Amino acid sequence: QVQLVESGGGLVQAGGSLRLSCVDSGRTFSNYAVGWFRQAPGKEREFVAAISWRGGNTYYADSVKGRFTISRDNDKNTVLLQMNSLKPEETAVYYCAADARAEGSIYAGAYDYWGQGTQVTVSS
Repeated sequence: QVQLVESGGGLVQAGGSLRLSCVDSGRTFSNYAVGWFRQAPGKEREFVAAISWRGGNTYYADSVKGRFTISRDNDKNTVLLQMNSLKPEETAVYYCAADARAEGSIYAGAYDYWGQGTQVTVSS
């Protein structure tokens, strides 16, 4: 089964960078599209980025285009989210999620599996 674990979160100053990792302990990760979502205190979970099951297509929220990059290495069962030029308002718990649909989705409800999340805090 798919078991997702996020890592790489932490405290960073505004303008800094972090790279988040999402690792699946199962052996069928390549069959899933993967999305990243974030949820700040008092706010709804929002879409950040997604990548199709073979990595050929990527999708980004308008707010992160040009600053964030999603990629995957199916041989290592890993999806990465490189986050550059981070802003304080992007402080949130970041979650990765896996979707059996090849292209993924911008909608959280479409995803079948979720990790526990990793905290990203951007200080001013």
